[in-house]
Amino acid sequence: MKQFLLKVEPVIWLLFGQGIMIGTMLLTGWVLVMGVLAPLGVVDSLSYEHAHGLASSLIGRVVLVALIALPLWKGAHHIRSLSIDFGGADRDTELATFLYGIASVGSLLAIVAVVRL
Repeated sequence: MKQFLLKVEPVIWLLFGQGIMIGTMLLTGWVLVMGVLAPLGVVDSLSYEHAHGLASSLIGRVVLVALIALPLWKGAHHIRSLSIDFGGADRDTELATFLYGIASVGSLLAIVAVVRL
């Protein structure tokens, strides 16, 4: 399993890097607008029909999958690195398999949920 993890490490780093970008730029902007500014009345909140229309388009679906799936990979990689920093290098293979498995399942569930939207 360790050899497999070493082979897919570039893909994991790609997903991790994109998760940082999505989590930092898009997700924080979304939370700011929909979680702070809309309830304060600074911006108009989306009606259900408008939000569903945005989420039903192809670009909206891609953005939704990215907003859900990529931060999962970011979190998995951060937890793995934290475990290694605190002396968990001897159990890294098992933890990496578990964490990346959770991120994979979460990503697949996000894809299924957005496709069924």
